[in-house]
Amino acid sequence: MRLFVGLGNPGTKYQGNRHNIGFIALDVMARRHGFAPWRRRFQGETSEGTLDGERVVLLKPTTYMNESGRAVGEAMHFFKLALGDISVFHDELELPPGKIRVKVGGGIAGHNGLRSISAHAGNDYRRVRMGIGHPGVKDLVHAYVLNDFAKAERPRFEALCDIVADNAALLASGKDATFQNKVHLAMQAKGFGAEKAEGDGNGAK
Repeated sequence: MRLFVGLGNPGTKYQGNRHNIGFIALDVMARRHGFAPWRRRFQGETSEGTLDGERVVLLKPTTYMNESGRAVGEAMHFFKLALGDISVFHDELELPPGKIRVKVGGGIAGHNGLRSISAHAGNDYRRVRMGIGHPGVKDLVHAYVLNDFAKAERPRFEALCDIVADNAALLASGKDATFQNKVHLAMQAKGFGAEKAEGDGNGAK
């Protein structure tokens, strides 16, 4: 069994924010693969289904970003999961828009959602880092992540979430590097200039 966690903030105010790309990716995944309706549990919302024969629970914490680990910890203990069974989809400032990297463990790069998960559950879970780009100035980061994707950006990020959802079964079956490469190749095919990923699933940069 796998737990896929999307990070974001609850409520319509934040729905289209860059910081909510994890929520958006899971919503697309649930629709794409005919998962069960969302329901409230584990201080969040969950939807269940199967990918490539593997049972997968999607979790969107509704605790606000800074407390995401409370929901992840509850779900992890309820299902008796190891950290290796958990994949966290989140926005990544240090990657160009539309790029993606998969990595197990590592630093949190100032991301409060990751900080909370590491505090509540441990650090060696899989990160699916979804690049949103950087505003260029540190003081602008807070406003940047809590603003909606610009109109010109939306086609790129909608394509990214669609492609991530289309290839999610590869993550569920532990084929991290293949997932990463297929996402990049599909983004290239759509004209978004994504590069082929490098490294293996446990150490991709």
